[in-house]
Amino acid sequence: MTTFKIAARNLVRNRQRAVAAFFIVIVGSTSLILADGFIQWVLWAMRESAIQSQLGHIQVMQRGYLKKGTANPFGYVLPENSPQREEIESLPDVKLIAPRLAVTGLISLINEDEATSIGFIADGVDPQKEAKLSEPFNPLRIVKGHNLSSATAKEVILGKGLARNINIVEPGATIAMLVTTASGGINAVEAKVAGIFVSTNKVYDDSALRLPISLAQTLLRTKGAHTWVVVLNKTKYTDDYLTKLRTRFPINENNIEFIPWYQQASFYNKTVALFSQQINVLQLIIGCIIILSISNMLVMNVLERRGEIGTLLALGFKRSKILLLFTIEGLLLGLIGASLGLIVGYGLAELISLIGIPMPPPPGMEEGYTGEIRITLSVMLKAFLIIFITTTIAGLYPAWKASRIEIINALRFNI
Repeated sequence: MTTFKIAARNLVRNRQRAVAAFFIVIVGSTSLILADGFIQWVLWAMRESAIQSQLGHIQVMQRGYLKKGTANPFGYVLPENSPQREEIESLPDVKLIAPRLAVTGLISLINEDEATSIGFIADGVDPQKEAKLSEPFNPLRIVKGHNLSSATAKEVILGKGLARNINIVEPGATIAMLVTTASGGINAVEAKVAGIFVSTNKVYDDSALRLPISLAQTLLRTKGAHTWVVVLNKTKYTDDYLTKLRTRFPINENNIEFIPWYQQASFYNKTVALFSQQINVLQLIIGCIIILSISNMLVMNVLERRGEIGTLLALGFKRSKILLLFTIEGLLLGLIGASLGLIVGYGLAELISLIGIPMPPPPGMEEGYTGEIRITLSVMLKAFLIIFITTTIAGLYPAWKASRIEIINALRFNI
């Protein structure tokens, strides 16, 4: 404790240098928190958007649907009433199961002058369950009109790009959808455009629409759904429930398989890999800056105290004691500076999140968004450890240099 007290007093003897050193450490810690926190928010928003708009936490489908379902979609339809679905829905932490029926075909705007036909992809959904699925973060933002009102309504919502491509400016227009049915024939239905939406994927908006699942079943002349989207209370339960469901419903016995959201989120996975490399490079750069800056300041501190060090050695202090004393100074600098950096970083993160960060539309998105700083325990702990360790390392060379000073040469500086 005496050594710690002496080290603490020595650390603040030159107040200007101490303030400069703490400032560098605090700025480095704050920078790490803000940068990592922003990236974590972007990844969290992408993940929740993918889960709530399209993938759910776990998707239930017939075996082979992902590989062969595009070529033969009607060969992989799940039954409308299934005891397996009821059993899954009754499990704790299962928020809901939302059925989805995939539809592809041609869409046309019906009016007196012209009829423009283009291809579309669609999901037949249960509007009430989709509304609960998207709580509290709704990735499909209705920019005009309203969302689907009921499971039996003859209405659709269009992606903004799809609406633009068929010359729909406002909701209320009548469209016709033409598809190939399960029997191989042709069927068409008319529906009103209830609203126009924008998602996080511009390519999806350019060709996608949603319609009530009953209307989709009527259009395709089939029953059931292609997938059951299982939504859990928390994303962190995904792997546990995936293992539980695969054990309870073996694929060979039930002919159904369970696919986690991250297995289909290839863009998200690539983005995580890219951002992880970027934040690692940023952490390395900040760590090097801190090591060089703090090491330089502590070396200057050693040079100014050569006379004092020589006197201590002349009085019988061991060199290991000198080494320990200066090492503790670097350790205290890292400990105090990193702790203050956490406080400043957390406060700035909350303030920035409250104000919001206006961001331009990234590639593949129709509109910009307002970013935030997502502070988690891992973000804070990582920033603290990086700053603490780098600052401690920065103090090792000056401490070693202080312990190797020649007594005779050092005592000259007392004159």
